[in-house]
Amino acid sequence: MSEFALGYAETLAKTTGHIACITDKDTVIAVAGGSKKDYLEQNLSKEIEQIMEDKEVYKSDKNNNLSVPIVKNDKKDKIYNSQIVYPIISNGDSIGTVILLSKEPSTKMTDVEAKVAQSAASFLGSQMEI
Repeated sequence: MSEFALGYAETLAKTTGHIACITDKDTVIAVAGGSKKDYLEQNLSKEIEQIMEDKEVYKSDKNNNLSVPIVKNDKKDKIYNSQIVYPIISNGDSIGTVILLSKEPSTKMTDVEAKVAQSAASFLGSQMEI
C-alpha cells in the first residue's frame, strides 16, 4: 500500500489544504501538508487503532478541546481543531486509515472533506484487493 500512499497523501493535502496522513495497521506510512517528523513511521495511538478496529468513521464536528491523538507520542497539549479519520477496508478487514486534520483554529471539516477521505480509503482498499 505504501507505494500509493505517499502520492495519494500529497494529492489530498494539495486538494484540501489540510494535513493528510495515511496509516497501515500499526504506523503512519505517508504524510503530506505537515511535519513528517511528527507523524511518519510513528506508532498509532490506541484511539486510532480502536477507530480502525471498529471500522467507524470519526469526524470532529466542532472546534473544541477534544481531539483524537494520531500517534502514541502525541502530547496532551497538541490539539487538532478539526479531524476526519476514515478506515481503509480491504476484503472486509480494516488495514489502515486515511486521516485529514488541521491545527488551524478556524478550520472545520465538511462533508466535502469526508467524501474526499472516503474516496481515498476506498481507492487504497481496492488496490490491496488486486
